[in-house]
Amino acid sequence: MKITTLIEDTANITQAGDAGYGWQKNVQAEHGLSFYIETAHHTLLMDTGASDLTWENAAALGVDPAKADTVVISHGHYDHTGGLLGFACRNTHAKIYLKNSASGDFFHGERYIGIDKRILELPNLHLIGEDEYRIDEELSLFSNITERKLWPESNLVLTARIDGKDVQDDFAHEQCLVISENGKHVLLSGCAHNGILNILNRFREIWHSWPDTVISGFHMMKKTDYTEKEILNIQETARELTNLPSEFYTGHCTGKAAFDIMKDIMGDQLHPICSGSVISL
Repeated sequence: MKITTLIEDTANITQAGDAGYGWQKNVQAEHGLSFYIETAHHTLLMDTGASDLTWENAAALGVDPAKADTVVISHGHYDHTGGLLGFACRNTHAKIYLKNSASGDFFHGERYIGIDKRILELPNLHLIGEDEYRIDEELSLFSNITERKLWPESNLVLTARIDGKDVQDDFAHEQCLVISENGKHVLLSGCAHNGILNILNRFREIWHSWPDTVISGFHMMKKTDYTEKEILNIQETARELTNLPSEFYTGHCTGKAAFDIMKDIMGDQLHPICSGSVISL
């Protein structure tokens, strides 16, 4: 399995941290996330970044989005769906999987951060209502993550507008992708708004094991300094992850400050991603 980061918030490993895997220098960075994944039976995308800059990077990386047969959208925010309409102009056959509740109206303060509603008119769009959905023997989706252990406090500024009122977003629109290949499981989440520990517990509930590899943002990034409580939460999250047999790759909404805190605890169990990074599993 080969997983190429088409776009992420950093454009080189120096910005992201130290990593022992391949990456390309001729790509750009933007706040957003998109992975191009090649498996034994599929060529697929997990998220599409914030804009068509994703496809400029894809061209620079020698990746042809027209070859993708599947697109999985992790949740209903612009920085994971902004490239989807541009993708649809380049690829008319890939099935697109979006949680049905991801069509809601989501805000960061007064700023709308939800999807472009034209996405809902795409002919290949499949809206997923189930909490567990198997695409085939290789690809599965799950949601309904209800635990709130060490829930990222940066979620508190994110709301959903329902019947004209802004309420705390519960991130029911978040879904995770599991790729099963050669007896191993790779878990991908976009931002882990529901909390990476809670996502992992939900995975274990379904699969009765832990994933071999986890690739996800951890939604710990802040523009201001962390409070003491936030630092303790980041440290505790890292300590709990060290108890698992999984290997972790993170970036995007994790933020370098949180990554560095976690790296001090997790060591070689934690790796950064950046635009152009390539993970071979």
